[in-house]
Amino acid sequence: MIKPVLAIHGGAGAMTRSQITPTQQQQYEDALRSILAGGERVLAGGGSALDAVTEAVRLLEECPLFNAGHGAVFTREAQHELDAAIMDGRTRACGAVANLRTIRNPVLAARAVMEHSPHVFFVGDGAEAFARAQGLECVDPSFFSTTARRDQLTLAQQTGAETIMLDHDAAKLAGEASTAPLDESTKMGTVGAVALDSHGNLAAATSTGGMTNKWPGRIGDSPVVGAGCYASNATCAVSTTGKGEAFIRAVAAYDIAALMEYGGLSLAQAADKVVHEKLPPLGGAGGLIAIDGQGNVVMPFNTEGMYRGRIVAGETAEVAIYRQ
Repeated sequence: MIKPVLAIHGGAGAMTRSQITPTQQQQYEDALRSILAGGERVLAGGGSALDAVTEAVRLLEECPLFNAGHGAVFTREAQHELDAAIMDGRTRACGAVANLRTIRNPVLAARAVMEHSPHVFFVGDGAEAFARAQGLECVDPSFFSTTARRDQLTLAQQTGAETIMLDHDAAKLAGEASTAPLDESTKMGTVGAVALDSHGNLAAATSTGGMTNKWPGRIGDSPVVGAGCYASNATCAVSTTGKGEAFIRAVAAYDIAALMEYGGLSLAQAADKVVHEKLPPLGGAGGLIAIDGQGNVVMPFNTEGMYRGRIVAGETAEVAIYRQ
């Protein structure tokens, strides 16, 4: 009997333990537990790994604490451009979208691409039109905005026209105490989930709002299958978070599967090799979550910390922010 397992992440970065209050830490940990519970309900009810990662990432997109969906960062033109990808480990079917501006939940759009089109990747206006045609909920772009994200853009542009910030590092640059557990100057704003269901199938999904003050049209690793998201029942399911350009160059998510399949490495060995040996020379700060067909979960990162959590169906969730 296979025990279903779900793992999620909400971004990697450096810690500021001295600046976090117990209340702030509790806020993030409670959010992670609530999201894990939502995905676990799917698995406990006999649902698929694909449904579980879809629900977990949708909930992450709805939480303004994380940079995906509501609470996404702004581009340098004060717009939101949202990206997501999803992959089914059983069939290796996948779907991805990028540069969405009005679709409430990009992960649902990515899944619609996978299930209702002959293609894998839609971007921009084409992605928007496809999602609308599938009946997905559309919102005014202001839905994604928060005051904190607007302030980050203002500060980035005051600092310099070419300043591009990872997630919400405005507080750090302004010399103010950070309001989040991670050092906001080096926090990577991506969310993701991986799961194993009771039938032995794997799935992964990743979603992001990008980087503050990024050039319009820039796409990172999150929606790139093989870089920010990958799943195959033969090996593992992976969702990454970090400096996207490096993860694309390393084909990071697929490389873990390849090291397992062709190199005979375990999940832990493969993930550690990618995160701690292959990514750093490329400037690849960040981390990932991954799961194999036996339910083994790894969550390595080469930064000071990463929002993360996992749950086995019917058991108590484990969440963490700091390095254990």
